[in-house]
Amino acid sequence: MQNLNKNVLAAAISLSSVFSALVHAQESEVETGVFDEIIITSSRIETPLRQTATSVSVITAEQIKARGSLSLIDVLRALPSISVSNSGGAGKTTTLRIRGEEGFRTITLLDGLKLSDPSITQVQPQLEHTLSTGVERVEVLRGPQGFNYGADAGGIISISTQPGSAGVHSQLDAQSGSFGTQQVATNISGGTETADVFISGARYTTAGFNIQTADTVLADKDGYENTSLHSRIGLNVTDQLRVDLVHREVSGKSEFDGCFDPASFGTAYDCDSDYDQQASRLAARYQSNGIAHQLAWSNTRTDRENFALGESSFTSRGELERLEYLGNIARIDGMNLVYGVDSEEENNNGDTRRQTGYYLEYLSNFSQNFFITAGVRQDDNDDFGTHTSYRITSAWIADLQQHGSVKLRGNYGTGFRAPSLYEGAYNSGPWASPPASLSSLVEETSTGYEAAVEYFSPQDLRFELVYFNQTVSNAIYFDLATYSGYLQDIGESESEGIELSASLPLTEHVSLTTNYTWNDARRPDGQQRQRRPKDLGNVSLSYRSADDRLSLYAFYRTSRRAVDQLGSMIFDLDNYHVIDLSGSYRFSDRIELYARIENVQDAGFEEVIGYNNARRAAYIGARVNL
Repeated sequence: MQNLNKNVLAAAISLSSVFSALVHAQESEVETGVFDEIIITSSRIETPLRQTATSVSVITAEQIKARGSLSLIDVLRALPSISVSNSGGAGKTTTLRIRGEEGFRTITLLDGLKLSDPSITQVQPQLEHTLSTGVERVEVLRGPQGFNYGADAGGIISISTQPGSAGVHSQLDAQSGSFGTQQVATNISGGTETADVFISGARYTTAGFNIQTADTVLADKDGYENTSLHSRIGLNVTDQLRVDLVHREVSGKSEFDGCFDPASFGTAYDCDSDYDQQASRLAARYQSNGIAHQLAWSNTRTDRENFALGESSFTSRGELERLEYLGNIARIDGMNLVYGVDSEEENNNGDTRRQTGYYLEYLSNFSQNFFITAGVRQDDNDDFGTHTSYRITSAWIADLQQHGSVKLRGNYGTGFRAPSLYEGAYNSGPWASPPASLSSLVEETSTGYEAAVEYFSPQDLRFELVYFNQTVSNAIYFDLATYSGYLQDIGESESEGIELSASLPLTEHVSLTTNYTWNDARRPDGQQRQRRPKDLGNVSLSYRSADDRLSLYAFYRTSRRAVDQLGSMIFDLDNYHVIDLSGSYRFSDRIELYARIENVQDAGFEEVIGYNNARRAAYIGARVNL
């Protein structure tokens, strides 16, 4: 398989090289606007989709509204190669994996704020506490290609809230439904030529359901409540200088099952978890004569406390302080240069560590058909020394005039991740035992590459086929067999797969979007990695009336061939199929009513062994523009 993978990569690079020779012959026939309507941030600067050689998925505000999910993580499920492991409904421990890699290898940004939580074991975003309220756009960079965000980036989720626009705009959104669920949210935005503002607030509560199959003692409902506040203020000081301030506060309270009684150390089913996060970011951007500079400071503070039978059983505090500079030179003929430095200090319950990174990336701009990028990054970690990583990408486009365009692309990247402060502290602490207590953790290193073909037609038909392969050496995992602590897989853990995506308008008012992912993720011994479905599929069918008032949607998703581990035993997880329906009717520019039914067929399944899923549920709500 390794030789096959190398041959695939070599073929993709050779193919791009051959096609590049045809570039100048076709440039006179190119329509440069074919892909320019979609802007992404693969290289941390705005780049037309036409020039991008990485795999990026985009979700718009209209698509988020259509799906209707209160949790942003449920919206992200619809994208290629995204699998989710949820432990029993809203606000419960949830892991999102991109292309079969661990959630702590994914970097999540919200208006530039890095949401990683150093108070937990492996410094990952707790997306179960992120609501969809106020989100305007989400970009997901699939795979370990985000080296200029950090060497440990196994995928990027970049979330943007609604932009401020001229005048004052406000909206009230209220809904209610199954499991005693209620949410009230409001968004306020406005702006002038010199300043803009966005403020979002949401209060979400649900009584939930009994999340753990083993809870036959209380068999009670395990609820959740969330209060989220988010604000962004932008000031155009001059035509060249802009300053942005972002502040976010989230408070989540969750009831769950399966904690330990602090007195008897037996299993308890009356458990609670409090989560509080405050995050701020201040950024200034100066742009003049084709040169841009951005300097930003951010700070994220997280406090967590768990309770068992009403008594505090665990507390943790984390802080992440980050200073970064991003530069871009775009005035050199035929090229763009992106460069920067970031310094990040991680604090876990008083233990601190700093990592500083420097990067430089070249983006070609000498052709309208052939594009390449090449970048290098060096990181210096207080505990694990200096590491160098890099990324190379290439894309070639054949414009077929009235028949659309075909894009061939490929990329290759490397990275590394240092063991978290918590992982190291646990193995040297009183709870560890052999073999973990006798192990010295070393850094993980990763490589990843992909080859893809895309087709775009003038009739808005889009097709994408991607082959990807990525490996992690010395992957760190928790010892679920003997619970001794954190161990490492000696060798390479591999995740190989194929993504197939398509979107097409069936009629003037009906459109179809679908994707399928085959993903084979294995440990060095060949064993399937837990909670990684081999098959993921999504289908979305939408209808919009001629007067743009009535909208109807049907969503289908499936997950098949996943396994989980309990102690030393491996179990097959349930294959499942879920259908959701939603619709809305706009009575006027001010009032819109909507409703949705989730899990129409009332399917029961487990994404994590021993934890129930939400069964059939119905919701109704209204949006009022004030």
